[in-house]
Amino acid sequence: MGQAIIKFIESTGFYGFPWQNGVMILISCFLLYLAIKKGFEPLLLVPIAFGMLLTNLPKAGLMAPHHLNGETLRQIAEGLHLTVTQPIAEHADPGGLLWYFFQGDELGIFPPIIFMGVGAMTDFGPLIANPKALLLGAAAQFGIFTTFLGAILLGFNAQQAGAIGIIGGADGPTAIYLASRLAPEILGPIAVAAYSYMALVPVIQPPIMMALTTKKERIVKMDQLRPVSQKEKILFPVMVTLLVSLMLPPATALVGMLMLGNLFRESMVVARLTETATNALINIVTIFLGISVGATATAERFLQLETIKIIVLGVLAFGVGTAAGVLLGKIMYKVSGGKINPLIGSAGVSAVPMAARVSQVVGQKENPSNFLLMHAMGPNVAGVIGSAVAAGVLLSLFG
Repeated sequence: MGQAIIKFIESTGFYGFPWQNGVMILISCFLLYLAIKKGFEPLLLVPIAFGMLLTNLPKAGLMAPHHLNGETLRQIAEGLHLTVTQPIAEHADPGGLLWYFFQGDELGIFPPIIFMGVGAMTDFGPLIANPKALLLGAAAQFGIFTTFLGAILLGFNAQQAGAIGIIGGADGPTAIYLASRLAPEILGPIAVAAYSYMALVPVIQPPIMMALTTKKERIVKMDQLRPVSQKEKILFPVMVTLLVSLMLPPATALVGMLMLGNLFRESMVVARLTETATNALINIVTIFLGISVGATATAERFLQLETIKIIVLGVLAFGVGTAAGVLLGKIMYKVSGGKINPLIGSAGVSAVPMAARVSQVVGQKENPSNFLLMHAMGPNVAGVIGSAVAAGVLLSLFG
């Protein structure tokens, strides 16, 4: 009886509880606090934080990888005409639940599906009506390439530096997609950093926007955008898919699915598909993606100097991207004779529609009668395309 009790105690997670796991659980609880109490993008932070909590529970094994049994391995070896010279373990480990969820990240399945849902929810009308917004979306990608250089200087190789730099696009699915192909060994820290900074857009961006603009610039009211026809909205996703995919084939999965979702929306003949893409499908995938992203933040992987470097480089990338968009907005303000509000430049990062809402909030604090949301949506959706294009460039160079 005594031995059974001792065995039971040793089987609990309390026995030999690693302090590192305790630290990660505290971090996950802090992220839950930010999501639930402060309202920082709960749709992202709640599943990520809880996935982080689950993966750091000792002995739960939720991220344990799948291992084949000996007979299966022998059959595979025979099929490949290989000679087995080492002993093969006879037992099989089915793996943990979250490890299976994570395959959708690692194999690049979840990010394109998320992009399809984003496309189905996005109105590209503000971008079509004001093509100059493409420049602001492109400027905000500047943080990706400056951070790439910074990562190289800190000792990361080109593939890892490219995967780290994409955090500056503030696009979690793109960051996961690129990291899974260039640097899967650091996919976990990159995914957590990218989604955490996406959720913290309302905290990170306003100080940068306020520091780089004057009150005179922030109170500018912009002219109403021209109406965009349905024909333009239908042609846009088709033309963008052709142009980007032919120039950068590695970007096809992301851009193609983004534009397919948008075509669902704008064609107005597949209401059921649009409804599914914008609600059930994207919500289900967001749950799986969020939990599995959080589950990569295990104590042994996360509490390392390399991870700290990635976190720091990530916020640098995001800050530089925001600043570059605002600075180009200031140039456009000057060139246009004061008709463009530089605050919309910060929306050039890919966090849709969070970054556009931040531009609206900061602008209304200065001028309560100002409505920048639709103007900011142009650079914001341009940033979605821009981050996918940047990922395609990096894949073409280093993939």
